Amino acid sequence: MRKINILSKIEPLLLQVQKPAQYIGGELGSVYKNKEEVDVRFAFCFPDTYEIGMSHLGMKILYSLKNACKNFWCERVFAPDTDFEILMRKNNIPLFALESLEPVAEFDIIGFTLQYELSYTNILNMLDLAGIPVFAGDRDDKLSPIIVAGGPCVCNPEPLADFFDLFILGEGEEVNIELMNLYAEMKKKNSTKKQFLKEASKIQGIYVPSFYDVSYKDDGTISSVTPKEEAPAIIKKRIISDFDNVFYPDTFIVPYTDIVHDRAVTEVLRGCIRGCRFCQAGFIYRPFREKSADTVCQQSKNLCENTGYDELSLSSLSTSDHSEIDPMLTKLLTYTENSKIHLSLPSLRVDNFSESLMEKIKSVRKGGLTFAPEAGTQRLRDVINKNVTENEIRNTVQIAFSGGYFNVKLYFMMGLPTETDEDIAGIAHLADEIVNMYFQSANRPKGKMVQVSISVATFVPKPFTPFQWEPQATEEEVNHKQEHLLASIQPRNAKRIKVSWHDFKISQLEAVLARGDRKLGKVIYEAWKNGAKFDSWSDRFKWEYWKKAFLDTNISPEFYASRKRELSEILPWDHLDYYISKAFLKRELNRAEQAKTTSNCRQACSGCGVNKSVGRECF
Repeated sequence: MRKINILSKIEPLLLQVQKPAQYIGGELGSVYKNKEEVDVRFAFCFPDTYEIGMSHLGMKILYSLKNACKNFWCERVFAPDTDFEILMRKNNIPLFALESLEPVAEFDIIGFTLQYELSYTNILNMLDLAGIPVFAGDRDDKLSPIIVAGGPCVCNPEPLADFFDLFILGEGEEVNIELMNLYAEMKKKNSTKKQFLKEASKIQGIYVPSFYDVSYKDDGTISSVTPKEEAPAIIKKRIISDFDNVFYPDTFIVPYTDIVHDRAVTEVLRGCIRGCRFCQAGFIYRPFREKSADTVCQQSKNLCENTGYDELSLSSLSTSDHSEIDPMLTKLLTYTENSKIHLSLPSLRVDNFSESLMEKIKSVRKGGLTFAPEAGTQRLRDVINKNVTENEIRNTVQIAFSGGYFNVKLYFMMGLPTETDEDIAGIAHLADEIVNMYFQSANRPKGKMVQVSISVATFVPKPFTPFQWEPQATEEEVNHKQEHLLASIQPRNAKRIKVSWHDFKISQLEAVLARGDRKLGKVIYEAWKNGAKFDSWSDRFKWEYWKKAFLDTNISPEFYASRKRELSEILPWDHLDYYISKAFLKRELNRAEQAKTTSNCRQACSGCGVNKSVGRECF
C-alpha cells in the first residue's frame, strides 16, 4: 500500500478552511509514540467536530488511559467540518489521526463514541472518508481494522448493528484495556477477524452484533433474538467498582483553538440517586458512586497545574448530591481562589440549594442560575418522579434573588406521559410567579431587571427508563402545546420571560433512533447517501434527507417514535443487561400512572436490581 504524506497535502489547504488548527494536532499534552514499538494502534473517533469532541471528558480519560500502556498508542480523530471535507475528497485525502497524521484505515482498532443518536450519519461519513466499507458485512476477514463503539447510546446499538464489529457496554476503563490486550495477543497469532470476535465476545461487556439473529413478527415487532457462535444470550455491561481509585488523567490536551468547554474538568461522581423516570443517564450509569473530597481536590489541582487552565468544572449528573459537597467546595474554593482559578458548578438541584451552598457559589457564578423543574405542575413532577415541590422551587428562587442573582434559566419538557394543557400552562404560571417574586424580594439586586428563560424540550422516550414503552407526542400535539404555553404567559411579564424550544423533527428522529431496531440501519445509510450529516446541528439538519430515506425503505418513523409499546413486547435492547430490572421499570411506570413518587436511593432502596447484580449495597 502506497504511503500518503498527509501533512504535505493538507498544508496548502489550511488557509482555505475555518479553524485550521483543528486539523494539524501538535497541542500541548498530545502523546506521540514510535508506531514500530507499539502492539496496538487505536483511533479514537468522535463523530462530530473538534470543538465538540475535545470537550468530551470520556475521550480525555480513555485517551490518557490507553496511552499510559507502553505497548498501546491511542490517537484522536474528529469529523472534518464541511469546508474541509470538500477539500479532502477533492484532493484524495483520507480521514487521518491528529497525532501521526496517518490514515485511520491503517490502525488496528477504530473506536467511535456514541454520545447522541443524531451523530450516526457522521459515523458512516467518517468510515467512508477513511476508505472503509460502511457495512461490516462488506469488509474482509483480515484482523484489522476492527470497528468498535462505546458510550451511552450503546445501551441500544441495534440501529447501528450492520456497521460495527462490536460494541462495548458500560464503563470503559477496564474493558478497553482487556480488549486491546486480546487484540495484541491474537495479532501475534495472525488470527482472523472472526476468530478475534469469538474470543472478544467472551469478555463481559462486549457485544458482537453479527453473532445474533433477529426475527420479526408480521406487525413489525421483534419475535426473537437468537445467539449463535456460542455467544452469550445476555450481554452484561461493565461497572467500575472502586470509583475513588479508578484511573483519572493528571493532564489534558490543551487545544490551540476554541472548543465548547475549554477548561479542566474533574469527575466527582457517577450515577444518580434520583430516579427521574424520563432520564436514561440516571438509570444506565447506576450504581451511584462518588470520589472522596480529598480525591476530587487533588485531581483538580493536578489538572490545573499541569495544563495551566484557569477554569475548573465539576462533572456529574447532580453535583450537589455529593455527600461531602460542603467540605469539598470549601477545600476547592480555598485552592481556586488563592490560585485565581474560576470554579464552575453545573448540575445543581432545586431541592438541595441552600444559603450555605449559595454563599459558596456566589464567588464563582455571577448573574444567573440554572435549574430543571422539568414540569409545570406538582402532579406532573410527581408523575416523572422529579421529587421537587413548589415550595422548594420558590425557596430556591428567593434565596437566589436575596443573594444577588437576577437571571434564572429553567429547563422543562413537553409531551410527557399523562400531560394535559393545565400542566403546560403551569410552566407559564411558574415563570410568572418567579418574576413576581423578584419584585417582592426586599433584597433583590438594585438596578437589575429580572430575566426568566424557559427552555422546553420535546420529551424523547429512551431505553432502560420507566417510560421506554411510552409514545412520543405527535407534531400536531407538540404544536398545540407550544401555542398554549405562549398564550398562558401573562402579558405584563412577556418581556421578562423568554421561551425557546427544540425543532420537533430533530426530537422525533432522536426518538426513532433511540428505540430503533436493526431495520433502521438501511434508513441511516440512505439518509447519509442523501446528504445527511451533522444532524444534531439545527442549522444543518435536513429533514427532507431523512423523509426520503424512510419513504425509500418503506419504514415509518411513527412506528418507532409515537407508538405505545405493549409491556409484553420484546424490545430491541432486551438482550443487553444494564442491571436495571424490567420488573422495576414496570413498577415505576405503574407508579407514574398513579402520580406516585419513589424515594431517592439514599433515603430508601427502590429495588432497581443494580445492588443484586453487582453484589453489594449501593449505600
